[in-house]
Amino acid sequence: MIAAFRTPGAGRLKQAETTRFSFDGQSYAGVEGDTLASALLANGVHLVGRSFKYHRPRGFLSAGAEEPNALVEIKRDSARKTPNVRATVQELYDGLTAQSQNRWPSLSFDVSAVGDIASPLLSAGFYYKTFMWPKSAWKNLYEPKIRAAAGLGVAPDQPDPDHYSARFAHCDVLVLGGGAAGIAAALAAAETGVRVILADEQADFGGSLHFESGASIDGQDGFAWAQGAVAKLKAMDNVRVLARTTAFGYYAQNFVGLVERVSDHLQNPGRDLPRERLWQVRAKRVVLATGAIERHMVFADNDRPGIMLASAARTYLNHYGVAVGRNVGVYTANDSAYAAAIDLKKAGVGVAAIVDLRDNPTGSVIDEARALGIEVNFGRAVIRAGGKLRVSSMTVQPKNGGGERTVPVDAILMSAGWTPSVHLFSQSRGKVAFNDETKRFVPGAYAQDCVSVGACNGTDGLSATIDEAYAAGAKAAKDASANTVKGTKPKVDASESWSRGMLGAAPGAGPDTTVKAFVDFQNDVTAKDIRQAVHEGMRSIEHVKRFTTNGMATDQGKTSNMHGLAIAAETLGKPIPQVGLTTFRAPYTPVTFGAIVGHARGKLFDPTRKTAIHPWAEAQGAVFEDVGQWKRAWYFPKAGEDMHAAVDRECVTVRKTAGLFDASTLGKIEVVGPDAAKFMELLYTNPWEKLEPGRCRYGIMLREDGFIYDDGVVGRLAPDRFHVTTTTGGAPRVMNHMEDYLQTEFPHLNVWLTSTTEQWAVIAVQGPKSRDIIAPLVEGIDMSDGALPHMSVREGRICGVPTRLFRMSFTGERGFEVNVPADYGQAVWEALWAEGQKHGAGAYGTEAMHVLRAEKGYIIVGQDTDGTVTPGDAGLDWAVGKKKTDFVGIRGMARPDLVAKGRKQLVGLKTKDPKVVLEEGAQIVGDPEQAIPMTMIGHVTSSYWSENCGRSIALALVAGGRDRMGETLYVPMPNGTIEVEVTGMVFFDEKGERLNG
Repeated sequence: MIAAFRTPGAGRLKQAETTRFSFDGQSYAGVEGDTLASALLANGVHLVGRSFKYHRPRGFLSAGAEEPNALVEIKRDSARKTPNVRATVQELYDGLTAQSQNRWPSLSFDVSAVGDIASPLLSAGFYYKTFMWPKSAWKNLYEPKIRAAAGLGVAPDQPDPDHYSARFAHCDVLVLGGGAAGIAAALAAAETGVRVILADEQADFGGSLHFESGASIDGQDGFAWAQGAVAKLKAMDNVRVLARTTAFGYYAQNFVGLVERVSDHLQNPGRDLPRERLWQVRAKRVVLATGAIERHMVFADNDRPGIMLASAARTYLNHYGVAVGRNVGVYTANDSAYAAAIDLKKAGVGVAAIVDLRDNPTGSVIDEARALGIEVNFGRAVIRAGGKLRVSSMTVQPKNGGGERTVPVDAILMSAGWTPSVHLFSQSRGKVAFNDETKRFVPGAYAQDCVSVGACNGTDGLSATIDEAYAAGAKAAKDASANTVKGTKPKVDASESWSRGMLGAAPGAGPDTTVKAFVDFQNDVTAKDIRQAVHEGMRSIEHVKRFTTNGMATDQGKTSNMHGLAIAAETLGKPIPQVGLTTFRAPYTPVTFGAIVGHARGKLFDPTRKTAIHPWAEAQGAVFEDVGQWKRAWYFPKAGEDMHAAVDRECVTVRKTAGLFDASTLGKIEVVGPDAAKFMELLYTNPWEKLEPGRCRYGIMLREDGFIYDDGVVGRLAPDRFHVTTTTGGAPRVMNHMEDYLQTEFPHLNVWLTSTTEQWAVIAVQGPKSRDIIAPLVEGIDMSDGALPHMSVREGRICGVPTRLFRMSFTGERGFEVNVPADYGQAVWEALWAEGQKHGAGAYGTEAMHVLRAEKGYIIVGQDTDGTVTPGDAGLDWAVGKKKTDFVGIRGMARPDLVAKGRKQLVGLKTKDPKVVLEEGAQIVGDPEQAIPMTMIGHVTSSYWSENCGRSIALALVAGGRDRMGETLYVPMPNGTIEVEVTGMVFFDEKGERLNG
């Protein structure tokens, strides 16, 4: 069955199949190719929503992405519910279920509409004034009520069952916008052979050619030409055409984010299809062909259902074959609305009158309207609309005052002109310029390699648009490849011309009235609200925006921003450019969390990294902890052992015989090049030029402010090659830190950096028997103390595979770190484990590692430092080259505050009761009897029970710590105050004699 407002002979869906859908429980019929909006209008449904603040009845304003009113919930099943979907872009499929939002108990009778009656109490900024007193009421009364009332749709209450995908792409020319301008630019670029991507948010390319009935290109109807041109582009191997794809963000270095709606329009999407696909595109040149957005007229009660943009009515008629009414009125300040009236009249729809605010406009389109018998009224204004759930009349009056006349209508089409869509241009950090003659902002100074063409550039007329776009596409391609265009520029045979329009409130909604003339439909912002904001002291348009919420709804002010700006400028008595323009931020239209997150959810929310030795540790019953993204063996419990017992055993085993530890997660960076040593000198506090190949050194890296950034052992493998280790959690930032300085501060140095963290599996063998365990498996390396002293590195083989063998220790025992290719990590570990069993060795985890290093006073950056610790504070002055004249952080370290007495310094703590283990993070005071709040002089950074020491041990940052040796301090805790003695940081083997076994 064809719906009541389907117009015979109109539109492009003539052969489409019937599609069933429901809205608010009522079943309707549409046709294939409809949007939900066009299908509802075909069934005579205009009331589709309620506004945010006043809950006024709302209908369709537009036919595209700028829609502020028609937000619905789309439900596929109990888990697939999407709120705030714009009905104007939701394509119809058989079985679609839609629900209106923001109303109760029903759309036609909404109890919250009482807010419209109370609107004098809810004027602009009322929330800033009303909810300030009493202060105690905010948390207990205001906030819960406001949060309950806020929002439009209801968020899904079940996990999203759909999946999403992501693609990265590079191209020479990225064309954003698939209207006549975008297609012409893409054709010109594609014909040179360069890589082109053409993207448009609609299902069918064509832009304004969807509704323009007077356009003809290359002897064809404009829309038909667009489809043929896009088909030609799709057939080219060097072109990717993306329909249903919105460019939502334009970022640095011509990086553009796009979201492709892959399956939202399908009745039964295949399980292999993602719902949406995120495209992250890097382009040499971006061509912006994003068109323009029609503005509404600002007059009293201009929000009644049935009042919409003239271009929307033309789209519904000429593309979908739907008449938006039987007897329509037109209110305009430019020529484009005349074309809508003409098209509707020719389709058999009654046009009651055209009301033109202009005094004496001329043009062929006006003559044609009169020739069709349409009443045309110049110099007149619609001062209010009648009706409630749907518009029923428009009241017309001469714009300078006079007698009123009420004209019965069932729809009003309005057009105040067109606003260039400069959103993406502004996101690229381009600066817009105000054209005083045409009263619009257009692209001005460019910040990136892009160009705007067509209506978004302020270009009027189809012929001029195609000329400009084709030339821009050709130039972009030539700049990328130096090839010339081989094709022929499209020829415009006929087109439409639109005049400039107006900004701000129309007569009848001026400053001397209190009528509700809406500027922002979704947030219920009126012209009166804008003026009130100015009168209450708002001078910046950004302040006006926030005080009134104009342009802060889901449509981001696409139709309201310019009107709001003009009204504010008029009230301030300033030209529009002096008042400024609000900031255009990404996203251009709302983007689902699913599209952004993609696969990164559930178990994939954060990548889980496992070492090559992980399966062995898992089989041994290890308990794991998360360290950054890594799963690390925390401890290896035996039967009947809790964590403390297991850690105690592991620590004792390492000290008595030996322990094996998986250190593969340490960051590893290869620094290579003729200037590698010079680079290391600049990045670390230590001297490196004289470090001999085959030797290692503990290195400290600082930030510019002089505070410790990272540390690790660095081995020099050759004069031009260093093997740098970093902390597990610090590997990515250290790599970034190095690259940043190499590219920006030291680009003259011939150095190459390579992350090798995943390349090497690292097995630490520590303890008195460590050499006995390793030596039988090593080939080509002399393991004697004389040939391989502490802090040295050799390359050879172990178990037949290449190794970098470091003689180093993080336990204070004789120790080695065996680096082997990760593919052989588990095999070498198992061989070392088998050898270790002969000597009574055991495996130990990260907790035992922490205890062992604390026994020796070795720090962990990020635990014993907090971003405000210098090498001096940590007792590491010895690691700073005394003769060095420059390195990152050297000037920061010299700041007076960083060398002043009384700074917090790292020291050891021993509790008076050796069995009491302090809590890490616990605060330290000097006088436990002082008044609360107490003066804190430090905090505990590391604290453990040490089985080897037979007592608790701790490290702490304490003000003037090294001058307090032997002093008693106090740690206030809920169960009592704990006495501690300030000591040195080394609790075991203070002389370091065990490093050589």
